[in-house]
Amino acid sequence: MELDKAINQRHSARDFSKTKKTDYKKIIEAIESATKAPLAGNHHNLKFILVSDKAKIKGLAEAAVQDFISSSNYVVVVCSNKRVLEASYHERGKMYSHQQAGAAIENFLLKITDLGLATCWVGAFSDETVKRVLKIPDNIDVEAFFPIGFEIGRAKQKPKPDLDDVLFFNEWDNKYMTSRGIVPGTRT
Repeated sequence: MELDKAINQRHSARDFSKTKKTDYKKIIEAIESATKAPLAGNHHNLKFILVSDKAKIKGLAEAAVQDFISSSNYVVVVCSNKRVLEASYHERGKMYSHQQAGAAIENFLLKITDLGLATCWVGAFSDETVKRVLKIPDNIDVEAFFPIGFEIGRAKQKPKPDLDDVLFFNEWDNKYMTSRGIVPGTRT
């Protein structure tokens, strides 16, 4: 799939086939794509947990209070260790840790789409519950998790912002690349 096609087709899916099982090797391929994201100082601080245990998936659904997660056969949990970056970048290390996670997650999402699979970014959950269910140490941050499967039907994609509403030039709120002032040599 071409990159632009994957970007335009990527959406959040919440209805997964119960009969068509995902090949976990494809998910590992998507996780490998996540590892190609930029890293501050080339410090690797992310870990991925591929969950297939139905009881643990149910526990993740309960942690997020989102039942649709239970219908997936796999969930990928993205974790980060901010201390790795704080050692080099002090107070900015936490921010860099989250930025790296976001960059890796986007690579992951695009590859999932490219492979014909579907997922939904789940970012609202009880950290304590997720850590308990997956035995994640206290010093590790759970960034997000992603139930994965084959989508049933196709969710209607919500509109994305228009470029004119989000792009400025040279300074805040300037919507023009060039000056809109008086053209030199004219009197008006």
